[in-house]
Amino acid sequence: MLFLKPIINGTGNCYVEPETRNRERMDLVVDYRGEQFVVELKIWHGDAYNKRGEKQIAEYLEYYELKKGYMISFNFNKKKEIGVKDIVVGDKLLVEAVV
Repeated sequence: MLFLKPIINGTGNCYVEPETRNRERMDLVVDYRGEQFVVELKIWHGDAYNKRGEKQIAEYLEYYELKKGYMISFNFNKKKEIGVKDIVVGDKLLVEAVV
């Protein structure tokens, strides 16, 4: 949030844990220059947990009628693979960053 606020200041908005109509809570939604960005934040708890997170954000994208979303995974394992990769879930594209 500290990083995003100065970037979107005056040209967008940032919403933390906004609620959908079916009472689900997303982690972060950014409106910036007429575009909407959905961001899911996860702490790494294994592959199965990560797959559920990917499915979760794909559902949020469906709700907002978006094709692309973002997931930031915080992995505290010493042998983690850091980086950014594209993942396709159905007809949705997820950009996942592992830090």
